[in-house]
Amino acid sequence: MDTPSTLPHQHISTRIDALSRRLWEISLELHGRPELSHHERRAASLLSGELAAAGFDVERGTAGLPTSFVARAGSGDAPRVALILEYDALPELGHACGHNLIAAAGLGAALALRDLLPATGGTLLVVGSPAEEDGGGKIAQVEAGVFDGVDAALMFHPGVHNWSWAPLTALTDLRVTFHGRAAHPTGNPEDGVDALHALIRLFTTLDELGENAPSGSHIQGIVTEGGKVTNVIPDHAEGRFCLRALTTGALAELESRFTRCATEAARTVGARVTISREGDAYGHFRSNPVLAGVFTRHLARLGITATEPDPGVFLGSSDIGNVSTRVPTIHPFVRILPPDHSDHTPEFATAAGDERGRAAMLAAAEALACTAYDAFDDPAVTRGAWNVFEEQRTVGR
Repeated sequence: MDTPSTLPHQHISTRIDALSRRLWEISLELHGRPELSHHERRAASLLSGELAAAGFDVERGTAGLPTSFVARAGSGDAPRVALILEYDALPELGHACGHNLIAAAGLGAALALRDLLPATGGTLLVVGSPAEEDGGGKIAQVEAGVFDGVDAALMFHPGVHNWSWAPLTALTDLRVTFHGRAAHPTGNPEDGVDALHALIRLFTTLDELGENAPSGSHIQGIVTEGGKVTNVIPDHAEGRFCLRALTTGALAELESRFTRCATEAARTVGARVTISREGDAYGHFRSNPVLAGVFTRHLARLGITATEPDPGVFLGSSDIGNVSTRVPTIHPFVRILPPDHSDHTPEFATAAGDERGRAAMLAAAEALACTAYDAFDDPAVTRGAWNVFEEQRTVGR
């Protein structure tokens, strides 16, 4: 291993260049063998194995999640920086969200920083976070204390924009079940209570609710059960609904309005309704402008200019929001496709496995490593990050 130079950022650049071939091999291995949320066994083993071989102390199965891990290096003292790796894929689409690039970039940043830690002091955590797409592994990690004491939580995401932070909304997933009474639709219809009718009324009401919802709010629903045969009035109907809102507080209000709509739909038909939450709610993302500014400056050195997000544009939700409510966090976007495209598409999956993805991954790895180094080396960075974090928390943003 080469000796750290007097110019640590240049040393990081040299290390990323030396690691580039291996990082891309790992990215392609993940891309070619995608694994769904909570089933990322090969990915977790591969990534944690690379870290263990580099001298990190690796804990597997963190927060009770079999495919979660935390790798540690450094003095054990503050400052503490966490690099976050995601590696789950999407059903049928594979790595159409580019998590193979997130994992490889975070790994590269960690490996490039490893031999600088004795000089900087502090502790580096590499957090392997499963199930971002379905279930929110970071939520369990937050509750298990994985991010306790962390001064900077860093990750990037491939996208269709070069944005310094991610406009990610709060999200919850609800299951709504209407309970009616079965009857023959012509023989004794007066004895029936049509549960499906109640569910359809809910969808109709939600169209009106969506039209009057504030910016950043959205409701998407599907019918998961609506009866078995056409000659029986359904006594059971069920739907799943994804609710999003600009902030966690706004999501609570939207959920309250949704619940009132479901209750009224049941009352009108004469049915009974039950509502349950599917998994944990995702909080809205609070980007830390101090850390985001450091990352953006390092990215600019590499020829990539990241701007503020376009006003009024929201790009989904993520469990990184739950991390950002606890510690200073960044989640910038680095483009692998033009803005007229989207992630969660076959085209995005292709880009995540070709030269466009490779270039973004290597640039992000270097910028993440340099940002982490600055957090270790300059107390003003972490102090400023925490000051802004506390201001955000005070005003509820």
